[in-house]
Amino acid sequence: MKFHSLLFLALCGCLQAADVESLKKLGAKLVESGGVVTQVNVKCDAFTEADFRMLGGFTTIKDLTISGKTITDDTLALLTGLTELERLSSDGIQLTDAGYKQFASFQKLKSLSFFHPAFRSEQFTGSGLAHLKALPKLEKLTFAGSTAGDAALEAIGQLTQLKEFRTWHTAQTQAGNAHLVKLTNLTGLRIGQRLPNWGKDSPISFDESTMETLAKIQTLESLELTEARLSARIIPHLKALPKLTRLKIETVDISADDVEAIKAALPGCKVDYKPMSESEKEALLVKKLRL
Repeated sequence: MKFHSLLFLALCGCLQAADVESLKKLGAKLVESGGVVTQVNVKCDAFTEADFRMLGGFTTIKDLTISGKTITDDTLALLTGLTELERLSSDGIQLTDAGYKQFASFQKLKSLSFFHPAFRSEQFTGSGLAHLKALPKLEKLTFAGSTAGDAALEAIGQLTQLKEFRTWHTAQTQAGNAHLVKLTNLTGLRIGQRLPNWGKDSPISFDESTMETLAKIQTLESLELTEARLSARIIPHLKALPKLTRLKIETVDISADDVEAIKAALPGCKVDYKPMSESEKEALLVKKLRL
């Protein structure tokens, strides 16, 4: 019996070693710890169903970074055996709203990032993000580069377990931002500008008026403001955040004098500021974001 057990373990080890080499041939970057794979970074553009099944067999993965339009409701289902996942970052996935139900399999997830999810797809409104309520340990969420708008922010507002949220280049309006106030455990927030919908009206999603909404998130300790035109007029809203100890202002059109005024008004807060050149303002704020 002991011999058969040893033989079985040896065969399993050989099979996993073969799969590791197969995954590397697909372009995956792997990190191993204690003889098992714990971290994978791979582009899935050319993945077949068999490739997804193989990736799903590495049940010891804790950190997974994947990208590609081949990641759909069906292929994500082949990865639900990755129950040790603590961090998942994705780019360009093509899930429908219903597909987000499958994240319930990843009960240990602490950090989740979605970059360019189902861009311009009518099958993804963002409402499916509400299914992430099933993840009790989820603390960090990034949602960026999406054509989903206020429905996505409304769903995210239900994820009261979140401690950090980052969003930019999405389609939400000022009304969508109001849902962030529901995140009663939020300590860190990064907020940026919507991407304009060319040929259609694209209301600005972040300006000085947004700060009145953000001032209601009394738990904030860290705040990053990007891609807007701001001034010292936001000081009263910043002072309304009693726990704020770090403020980052980047890719923002604001005068150096106004930044100094903000620093003076918030002596207990570390303020990081990176100025923009006039050419950067023209290229990003005017031409790209149409501010």
